[in-house]
Amino acid sequence: MASGYGLNGGPGRCFPFWQELLACYVVNSSTEDAAGRKKCAPALEDYYECLHHRKEAARVRVLQAAFRKAEAEGGPRENAPTAGQIRNLGLLGKEEDTKKVLGA
Repeated sequence: MASGYGLNGGPGRCFPFWQELLACYVVNSSTEDAAGRKKCAPALEDYYECLHHRKEAARVRVLQAAFRKAEAEGGPRENAPTAGQIRNLGLLGKEEDTKKVLGA
């Protein structure tokens, strides 16, 4: 929603990216010469990512594939940390759990 209005009446999720892209176009291009728009490619890429989430979706697919591959190959790990040990990471007084999980 490049208009700036989101579904609930506030600013849209991608409106700040749209403003950044528009500002870049205003600063870097003119009516005679549109070559300055090439400088706005990173801002355009950020705006499209906000709209479509293609990079995020690709990363999720890669992570899911790696997880499924690891799960299919070996099953449960030996010496896998317990859920309690993971929750205690970085807490004061729980240094022994942190050492067990991190292997340090």
